[in-house]
Amino acid sequence: MSGHSKWSTIKRKKEKTDAQRAKIFTKISREIAVCVREHGGDPNTNSKLKDLIQKARANNIPADNIERLISKVSGGQDKNNYEEMLYEGYGPSGIAVMVSALTSNRNRTAGDLRHYFDKFGGNLGQTGSVGFMFKKVGAITVEQKGLNEEQLLLDILDLDVDDWQIEEDMAIIFVAENKLAQAKAEISKKYNVVDADFEYKPTTVVNVTDEESLIKMEKLLDALENNDDVQKVWYNLAEDEKDE
Repeated sequence: MSGHSKWSTIKRKKEKTDAQRAKIFTKISREIAVCVREHGGDPNTNSKLKDLIQKARANNIPADNIERLISKVSGGQDKNNYEEMLYEGYGPSGIAVMVSALTSNRNRTAGDLRHYFDKFGGNLGQTGSVGFMFKKVGAITVEQKGLNEEQLLLDILDLDVDDWQIEEDMAIIFVAENKLAQAKAEISKKYNVVDADFEYKPTTVVNVTDEESLIKMEKLLDALENNDDVQKVWYNLAEDEKDE
């Protein structure tokens, strides 16, 4: 869906195969590893780590696995040195795509992504080639179970909300980039926040009706999702076309 990450959508499916669970664990593990290495392994003093632990638990990752990973990184046993990369490109029919990755080998990751884009009718571009068509915002995901949508909207009126989105089992609240921490703290007082992170929302969307292009775009997204280095993907395909 436009303005939303393919990764975010996939991770929220209620029914997950073992392979999907493994992918989720790999991606979240890398986030945790980078966070611990940069800010320490104590969630009481590392708020980002606390959020990631909550995110891992929301995705049914066992607490023992999380603790072992934090201990391993804190003790220096994890030798992987991941760096955050943001790639930009065009999918089929000129669909703008942004890809966030955590990689220990930027040449490998760039090569893989270039191959995917070329294979499915697009091309990987330079920094800034599509970024101007997106706006970086904070995204707060709230558990939908027992949620009163009208009350939620009343509760967030004073939080300078940019947009919101109600899905089957959760609500996503978008706020200004610099208001993410403040809004998350306020929303957490009344609701179960399962994720709070930055997203890239498209400022304009493209309408694509060509069936072949839509199929190629879906294959491109699947290839990106299945790459362990890729964390999130955003694109500006109009929602109605993507959901068909």
